[in-house]
Amino acid sequence: QVQLVDSGGGLVQAGDSLRLSCAASERTFSTYAMGWFRQVPGKEREFVASISRSGGRTYYADSVKGRFAISRDNARNTAYLQMNSLKSEDTAVYYCAGRYVPITATQPLLRAQNYDYWGQGTQVTVSS
Repeated sequence: QVQLVDSGGGLVQAGDSLRLSCAASERTFSTYAMGWFRQVPGKEREFVASISRSGGRTYYADSVKGRFAISRDNARNTAYLQMNSLKSEDTAVYYCAGRYVPITATQPLLRAQNYDYWGQGTQVTVSS
C-alpha cells in the first residue's frame, strides 16, 4: 500500500509563491495518477489539480488555472504543486492523493472519491 507524505506548506503573504511536494513510498509511483485537493474547515475537500501517470496530461480547477502548476518526477517518486500569485482565498490544508490507473486510462480524476491514497495534509496560509 502506497504512503504519501505532503510537505512544503507555510505562512506567506499574498502574491508570494510556494511549492508543495508529495513523496510516495512505492516505486510503482509511475503507475499512479496524482491529484492535489484542499480543504477549509466546514467545507468539502476541493479539487485543485491532477496529473496523469506519465505527466503528459494535467487538469486544474478554474480558481487556480494560470497560477498553479502540477508536475511529477517519477524517478524521485514525487509530485509537486507550484503555487504562484497566492491569494488569501488559497488558504487551506492541501492534500495530495493517488490512485493506480492502467496505462490506457484517459479520464481525468477530478473528484476526491476517485482516489485511494492520501497524504496527511500540509497547511498553507496566505495573509493579505
